[in-house]
Amino acid sequence: MKQQEVTNNRKSDKELAFLQDLFIAPDWGERFAELIDEHVTPPKEGEALYVGGGTGGHAMALHERAGEKLELLCVDENPECTELARAKATATSERLFFATTPLDNLNLEDNRFDLVIGNASLVSRQRVREIFSELVRVAAPGATIAITLPTASSFGEFFSIYWEALHNRGLIDHESDVEQLIMELPTISDLEQLAEDEGLRDVNSFTRIEEFDFESGEQFLSSPLVAEFLMQEWLALVPDDKRAELFNEISRLINEERHEAEFALSVKATLVVGQKTHSH
Repeated sequence: MKQQEVTNNRKSDKELAFLQDLFIAPDWGERFAELIDEHVTPPKEGEALYVGGGTGGHAMALHERAGEKLELLCVDENPECTELARAKATATSERLFFATTPLDNLNLEDNRFDLVIGNASLVSRQRVREIFSELVRVAAPGATIAITLPTASSFGEFFSIYWEALHNRGLIDHESDVEQLIMELPTISDLEQLAEDEGLRDVNSFTRIEEFDFESGEQFLSSPLVAEFLMQEWLALVPDDKRAELFNEISRLINEERHEAEFALSVKATLVVGQKTHSH
């Protein structure tokens, strides 16, 4: 029953912030951050915005790279992430700020920032369009806008096991949930089209296949990344009383399929970048 409890008892904002800081940012977050570092050059001055900055680690590194003349605002939805980021950044810079706001309804004025970065790697796919629109709205004309998230064909190994587990446990009604999860992941061309629809020019995308390895089904299901972040969406439609048996079956299938090797969860980490052409 332990695995069921991991998923059903949603952690508090404070617990999620600590998990994000200790486990998510240094591994999952790092893969997306590297894409940004590789392809986005922060301006040396002006104002930049980092949306979905979590506990602020990458925003701080980015600010250090840009230098003291750049003012950087880092926002997140979890107020506890904001508090943790502030605590970490106290001594670092007077031009680095942290605030809490919904990512798809930024409490910020139009046409303001010279660079806008959005981390949508752990948000529900249905929210991506609204979040992207907000990134564009608050960017100044001529500003660079960048967003990172997993794209189509991510998590394929898990989705095939998930489908099989649902089938084996007689949860036939939920097999279509897996298809929906697969279909919801945007393709790279979907994202490029979204950027063009928002009026961006010079749209480019960059992708890397990243792998996250787990020694067993049990380790996979109880890891903070899976249990507290990814599974919240993946299991959203499965009734609570069916989850324990489903978890046991997923775990069994993973252990059966890995043949003493590690179970690899692959993610197509994608960055889309473009320039805003005109005022909103």
